[in-house]
Amino acid sequence: MWIGACTSSIGTWMQIVAQGWLIYRLSHSAFLLALDQFLGGIPIFLFSLIGGVVADRMERRKILLGSQYVQMATAGILTILVAKDLVHVWQILCLSFVSGLAQAFGGPAYQALIPTLVEKDDMPNAIALNSIQFNVAVMIGPALAGQALAKLGEKWCFGLNSLSLLAPIVALSMITARFYPVKTAETMFVSLKQGIRFARRQNSMEALIFLAFCMTFLSMPMRTYIPVFVKDIFHRGPETYGNLLSLMGLGSILGSLGIASAGNFKNKGRVALVALMMLGASISGFAFSKSVPLSGTILVCIGACMMAVFATVTSLVQLITTNEMRGRVMSVYNVAFRGGMPMGNILSGWLVPIFTAPVVLGINGFLLVLLALYFLLLQRRLAAL
Repeated sequence: MWIGACTSSIGTWMQIVAQGWLIYRLSHSAFLLALDQFLGGIPIFLFSLIGGVVADRMERRKILLGSQYVQMATAGILTILVAKDLVHVWQILCLSFVSGLAQAFGGPAYQALIPTLVEKDDMPNAIALNSIQFNVAVMIGPALAGQALAKLGEKWCFGLNSLSLLAPIVALSMITARFYPVKTAETMFVSLKQGIRFARRQNSMEALIFLAFCMTFLSMPMRTYIPVFVKDIFHRGPETYGNLLSLMGLGSILGSLGIASAGNFKNKGRVALVALMMLGASISGFAFSKSVPLSGTILVCIGACMMAVFATVTSLVQLITTNEMRGRVMSVYNVAFRGGMPMGNILSGWLVPIFTAPVVLGINGFLLVLLALYFLLLQRRLAAL
């Protein structure tokens, strides 16, 4: 499963890089870059709760297979459109929405499936290792995409992503773990309410979900606007764009390895908040950097801090949740974590043309520092976890 997910993630990141570059090349519009991210993320915000209920009512492996097939189809369609020189920005935006819809159902099923493959004591390590595979892809995918963009064109990135989705499909057909839900006469709405009620009753769960939303709302626009920095501030090409994203992926691997090597350590809440404060400071530093080497170094730090926060907070949520409620609770968490991305991107897409990308990202980083200090010094229930 780890190998399949890593292979697929490499292809996904090749597409993310190529898609952002293609949109900016066709439109030279920072707003459309943000709109693409919004349309890819808003289905996750809208439908993940339903996806969580489905993940607790169906065999999770089958849900994941369906999600992979839809994402493979969207990547294949985009490959054909680019190869035939028929591509327009509106088509890219529509395909992003369809792919996001598939992820809205696949995401909760995947997050609920992984803990069933390991013992409870190994869960923090498994979550961190799962983060490592994703961030190995963040390092390798953009680097490959930068080379492919410069030498072969966008269609190769999209085509290779479509092929890469075969890997998790094969992996899902090989694993023997199964989740057989207990049959229930409850409506989906009642099941959904049970998941939300369970999340609200657990110690500090609401604070963890709020923290996840704020982190992605304020941090993810930075990744969206890297093409703007590369083209308009650094005056470089797609290879630099891919290399910068790869450096961020390298940092994420280092952060994930640090969390994985620590195992089931104490004071997870305090570690997450300190990492969040460092993340905000690094984003502000990147926003006002005019040097490619300095920006690359800062991106390594950003990747490490972002993954430390993500892996630690996700571990806390998973450890609090029971298996029969896992799909629903993880869907609530997924709505917050993934929902912050489109909301933050669409707001920044409106603000950046007015105030410029460095100013907006600099303020976002400062707000993350304030958020971490609030939970560390004033509202201390997270720091006590």
